[in-house]
Amino acid sequence: MRRFRIAMSRQAPIPVARHPVPRVRTRARWYGPFAVGVDLAAAALPVAATIVEVHEPHPLRLAAAAALLWPLIGVASKRYTPAAWGDGGGLRAVARDWLVLVGALATLRVVCGLQSVPAEAFTALLPALVATGVCQKLIHRHLLAARRNARALRHVLVVGEASALDAVVGQLAQRTDHEFVIVGACPVGEDEVTSGVPVCAQLTREAPETPEADASVVLGAADELGADLVFVAPGPHLDGERMRRLSWALHDRGRSLMVLPGITDVARRRVRLTSAAGLTLLHIAPPLQRGAHAAAKTAVDRVGALLLLLLLSPLLLLLALAVRLGSPGPVLYRQTRVGRHGMRFAMWKFRTMVVDADRLKSGLEQQNENDGHMFKMRRDPRVTPVGRVLRRYSLDELPQLFNILFGHMSLVGPRPPLPEEVVKYNGVEMRRLNVRPGLTGLWQVSGRSDLSWRETVALDLRYVDNWSLSGDVNVMARTVRAVLNGQGAY
Repeated sequence: MRRFRIAMSRQAPIPVARHPVPRVRTRARWYGPFAVGVDLAAAALPVAATIVEVHEPHPLRLAAAAALLWPLIGVASKRYTPAAWGDGGGLRAVARDWLVLVGALATLRVVCGLQSVPAEAFTALLPALVATGVCQKLIHRHLLAARRNARALRHVLVVGEASALDAVVGQLAQRTDHEFVIVGACPVGEDEVTSGVPVCAQLTREAPETPEADASVVLGAADELGADLVFVAPGPHLDGERMRRLSWALHDRGRSLMVLPGITDVARRRVRLTSAAGLTLLHIAPPLQRGAHAAAKTAVDRVGALLLLLLLSPLLLLLALAVRLGSPGPVLYRQTRVGRHGMRFAMWKFRTMVVDADRLKSGLEQQNENDGHMFKMRRDPRVTPVGRVLRRYSLDELPQLFNILFGHMSLVGPRPPLPEEVVKYNGVEMRRLNVRPGLTGLWQVSGRSDLSWRETVALDLRYVDNWSLSGDVNVMARTVRAVLNGQGAY
């Protein structure tokens, strides 16, 4: 929210020269040279050392070829762009480029008459893969930190109808991992912009008689606010032809234009750009809820749960003993939850409350600290001392590995809801039940019980629509840090 407050604090227009486009640093200057330098060193040095060790001919030539090819492949795949660094570099893209490098060097050896390809030659290329992946991640982390401190940002002017402008501002203000900060709005029509963003100019609802009229208003506002980028939200009074003429004027003046299609929380991999008869079309692929990907997820869940149960069996026994000695009652707590497509199942947890906790819940309803359908209290008097420790580090959830093994749950997914919560769901919230609930999920690594109900639903829907196996691996890796931190667990 920090960048949003910074933008909103600018109540008066800042005098900026009308014609020069403001120079905005969207990334640190050392990103490019640093990334290229790491790639050169990581490809050249190990290859040269290995070829000398195995007494291969032409070691310097092959090392130089590897050193030059690796950055060139990076340039071709756009690994040295702000977009790649902003997305974390993409381990999949780095691995794909590395395979291209292996193939290119193998082909080069054959062309040079070196028929045999020793295994050491391929092993020597592994440091290039690792070093590039680490480099991309370091740049990504540095860039995110800069954005959180309101640096490395692009100043944006938003053009569109008032309701669309408010939606765009609200959506961007929710997160700080992107490079855009709204510095002003140019609404179409006289409707009030309620988001608080400064309104510096207005466009008429009807298309002007001269195409230059829109361009004059928008460019004047962009110059006044120092905006180097213009967001345009299409609407009934801002059609394709009107936007086309506006884009001509913006591009002629050296400013960038982005069109907002109005869809939210759709992963980039699901979007494909195409065209037909002069129309620009966005094809949005359906979520991966069936077929080979779903079968692979089920297999990973079952095998992963079985392995974790075997590895954690000593810990499970110690936790069971601690629960049994900590307070009277059974070790496990059985609770009915709602799974995929509304199917109910018995979910198991280590008992963290007194035996009659369900009976006491009705007397605590007025103290519920959650703003939605869940019941949460930071200082719930029903929680036992041992249970408080188990909850802080999510150890009470470990028996759910049996639920995963039996097919009721998944390693990663939305939080499994109670039946009394589900009966209050609206049509949007019911979509959470399109996948199996998870032992962990985006809610677990994003704040857990500190999240509002709206934030919880938004994270769950984002997962349902955009899940992938690589995304699940990322969530499980982040879960370890979230569990050790213990924030939001009570």
